[in-house]
Amino acid sequence: MIDTPAKNKALFETDKKPALDAISQAQFIAFAPYIFQASVLLRDSGILKLVEDARQSGISIAEVAQQVAISPYGVRILLEAGLGIGLVFRKEGKFHLSKTGHFFLNDPMTKVNTDFMRDVCYDGAQDLKASIEEGKPKGLRHLGNWETIYQGLSILPEPAKTSWFNFDHYYSDNAFPAALPLVFAGNPRKVMDIGANTGKFTLACLEYNSEVEVGLVDLKVQLDVAAKNIEEAGYSNRVQYHERNVLDKQSELPEGYDVIWMSQFLDCFADEEIVSILEKCHRALPADGSIFINETFWDKQRFEASAFSLQMTSLYFTTMANGNSQMYDSEVFVKLIDKAGFDVVKQTDNVGLSHTILELKKK
Repeated sequence: MIDTPAKNKALFETDKKPALDAISQAQFIAFAPYIFQASVLLRDSGILKLVEDARQSGISIAEVAQQVAISPYGVRILLEAGLGIGLVFRKEGKFHLSKTGHFFLNDPMTKVNTDFMRDVCYDGAQDLKASIEEGKPKGLRHLGNWETIYQGLSILPEPAKTSWFNFDHYYSDNAFPAALPLVFAGNPRKVMDIGANTGKFTLACLEYNSEVEVGLVDLKVQLDVAAKNIEEAGYSNRVQYHERNVLDKQSELPEGYDVIWMSQFLDCFADEEIVSILEKCHRALPADGSIFINETFWDKQRFEASAFSLQMTSLYFTTMANGNSQMYDSEVFVKLIDKAGFDVVKQTDNVGLSHTILELKKK
């Protein structure tokens, strides 16, 4: 069993806010939709960039209005909202960019998260209650007519498609350099990539090791995208494609692979579905084989903001993805691993931005 470090648990074990801070945060929650919309508009309209460029001298409402396609009235209400939000501050009638405004405007992770929320999640968030009650992603109707978002990833409407893949790759790709030495430590001949998506990890494996073969397991709509990317990279001769719906009870995984890799895949499923998928892995894997799972556990984060982002991402899974999965607490997740007949033999935390890599062996 994996023990959760006390320093991580302590993030949410006490009520640390003074009463005045607590009531301020309560107002943030109450006005959250307008906070988000105003912040995005301040960014995308170029207003925050103008404030940033003014630097120490600051900039007035009239000066901003002369340079953006928004009326003076619109600029005024947005910048005044920005004061309360904390994106800007005002001194002697001039607006200046705050530290929060700087990160909101320039931080790559914040931009990826913001675009993902705006383009993929925002409209569907109103269906959270219905999604929880029915166990289905009721908010997905705003993007397309699929049972889960995974059936439509390659054909999502823009800008949702770009924002979804930017979000997914920003987090997963950062973990690959640290993951590859772990995966290849036992010199595997064949690696199975379950939930291969666009084939990015497969390509990383093929480039890392000149002899390894990789089998991709995913839905056809995803394998078609991955196959195109792999063919363009010139690696088709070392790749096999296995079209599978891992939730189909009649479907089994291909055998003959030394290692199974799953990156940000199992968090796409409910507890009992994770056990079922791992049991399929158990049947397909040789006795001395290994499974490597790359996941973002909210209780394993070093910073409260990172844990918070993962907890909020769980609501995306509820409303938009499939209605019954989440970013897991590692203690919950490891119990599912144990139930499927595996032991965690190695755990590597703080991989990439926020990941944990678990190595599993059969009991």
